[in-house]
Amino acid sequence: MRATPEAQSEVRVEAQGYDRLAPRTAAILIAAGVFLLDAFSPIEGAVAVLYVVVVLIAARTFSRRGVVLTTAGCLALTLAAYFAAHRTDEVGAPLLRCFVSLAAIGITAALGLRHKADAAVLAEQASLLDLTHDAVFVRDTRDVITFWNRAAEQFYGWPADEAIGCVAHDLLRSTFPADRAAIFDTLHRTGRWEGELVQRTRAGETVTVESRWVLQRAAAGAPLAVLETNTDITERKRTDSQLVASERRYRAIFDNTRVAILQQDWSGVKADLDRLHREGVRDVAGYCMASEGCVVRMRNRVRIVDANSAAQRMLRAPSREALLGTLDERLPEADQTFPQALAALARGERSFESESQVRTYDGETIPVLFGVSFPADPDDLGFVLVHAFDITERKQAESALLAVQADLAHAARVSTMGELTATMAHEINQPLAAIVTNGEAALRWLKRPSPDLGEATDALGRVITNGRRASEIVGRIRGFLKKAAPRQEWLDLPEMIGEASQLIERELVRHAVSLRTEHAPGLPQVLGDRLQLQQVAINLMVNGIQAMAAVRGRPRVLTVRTLREEDGQVACEVTDTGEGIAPEMREQIFQPFYTTKGDGMGMGLAICRSTIEAHGGRLWVTDTGTGTGATFHILLPAGAAP
Repeated sequence: MRATPEAQSEVRVEAQGYDRLAPRTAAILIAAGVFLLDAFSPIEGAVAVLYVVVVLIAARTFSRRGVVLTTAGCLALTLAAYFAAHRTDEVGAPLLRCFVSLAAIGITAALGLRHKADAAVLAEQASLLDLTHDAVFVRDTRDVITFWNRAAEQFYGWPADEAIGCVAHDLLRSTFPADRAAIFDTLHRTGRWEGELVQRTRAGETVTVESRWVLQRAAAGAPLAVLETNTDITERKRTDSQLVASERRYRAIFDNTRVAILQQDWSGVKADLDRLHREGVRDVAGYCMASEGCVVRMRNRVRIVDANSAAQRMLRAPSREALLGTLDERLPEADQTFPQALAALARGERSFESESQVRTYDGETIPVLFGVSFPADPDDLGFVLVHAFDITERKQAESALLAVQADLAHAARVSTMGELTATMAHEINQPLAAIVTNGEAALRWLKRPSPDLGEATDALGRVITNGRRASEIVGRIRGFLKKAAPRQEWLDLPEMIGEASQLIERELVRHAVSLRTEHAPGLPQVLGDRLQLQQVAINLMVNGIQAMAAVRGRPRVLTVRTLREEDGQVACEVTDTGEGIAPEMREQIFQPFYTTKGDGMGMGLAICRSTIEAHGGRLWVTDTGTGTGATFHILLPAGAAP
């Protein structure tokens, strides 16, 4: 039956009390026996020297004060025995023996106190070794353990009383990183050795320790003992192994991915960004663009420190090392994305994406779609990853698509003008008829007996005016039908809508539709191609007119409204009073080849949306909120004020 912890504690306390009581009892009995023998025995000798046994027991068991008191008592007993056994006037051998005994007791006490002090120092030092978290043990020249601290007990599992006396590296089954004889040779030659050992605990667990050995030598230089300190690095080694494996995986992904990746060091621009922040600069991109040499200086401070194989192929470099250098070497002078990336970094964003161009190793410029990944810690800007895609083929495909779209837009314009032939004829016939009428009037004024030159001159002036009007109409039609490359210019939207409305004037009359225009004052201009945006306006207005063809019993009104949005963009709304568009069809009508007309191509609204989106805007349709009709919304970025 196993004893309880409380019972075990009581046994230990009783044992400790017995250990303290037994030496005291023995010391008292020995002192009494020596006194009786010295005082009353006829033995002629320095019997009192035997008190040194009592002093030695006291030095081993008692406190310093107890040793002093015990020594004083032994000295007193020696003198008492001398005076009891000899007369006071008796000198010579008895007195000499008394002095020898007193001297022996005093010397023994002094040595005992010194030994006790040294033992206390050693105990204190040993207790300090017990306080350390590292496993510390001492082994002699035969590798036998002579000291085993508390941390060693906890780490290895063997208590001190079991470990002391065992051969250290047999007990721990140590695996050395090199030849054991070479390690011990280094220890004896230099007095110390450091390295990693693999050992086993009492539970059979394998641990890795960082071991430090220090050799203690005797005064003559002979080896005495080795102090070994072991620090558990098992978890650190496991973490290091995982880190190495992770690094290998990352390197494999970095090297083998088909995406071009450049590792860049942006730490050189951090000081500049911090300075701008202290100076209160909020528009970093604008500041860099406005400051002469700022962009080039910062691009030279960003360095490319690594590149994968895909980047090497994309940039046509003979080796990875050929790509290492400053970012300025890879960016063309006209690049506008680097200041924007700096601004994103200054705002604390973790990534930035855009389209740009890069300079290859052989000097050619290629278009790329790239993304920059900034580290979470702003102080770790030495590891910025930039991934890039060569979009040369995509750009070529976009150019081909734009060419096809331009052809479709031209065909749509021709189709639209075919529908508006009557309007065009009416527009041209009006000035031509006015020219004929005014020409005939001028001839009549000249044929009179007294020619009226003033009236004739006025009539000829009207002929010229109407001739120019006819020429403008023809020029406007030719320009609308002309197949030309897009040309960006600043446009006044109300003015452009007015020109477009003149082209559909006959269509408005034929369908009995009233046109209302509402333009907000002070609208900013928009940047775009006049013909393309004019085509969008005409298509939307013609669609609105045709949507009201079946309307009976209510006015047919086409309203074109321009206004400025709160974010500064320019909006244009084309509203009809037709039957409206079902909600489920509001996205379908913008799909290519989708049409609700029997003879329609289904390309008009698709071209309109792609045209507006190419101008950085949006096109969508909603209901009017009145139960009838539909409203097409155009939103375009604002530019310069008119």
